[in-house]
Amino acid sequence: MRIRVKDVLDLFAAGLSSNQILDDFPDLEQEDLNAALQYAANEIDHPVLLG
Repeated sequence: MRIRVKDVLDLFAAGLSSNQILDDFPDLEQEDLNAALQYAANEIDHPVLLG
């Protein structure tokens, strides 16, 4: 089963805990949740240059 990073982030944003997400999606592991959060952090970590 494939679960998009966005879907995992939306669940966190909705207030679900890691344990709740893991209970709802038994195919996921804690490492998957950590990877989704790390991916999001990397995506927004870029300099913004104002002209």
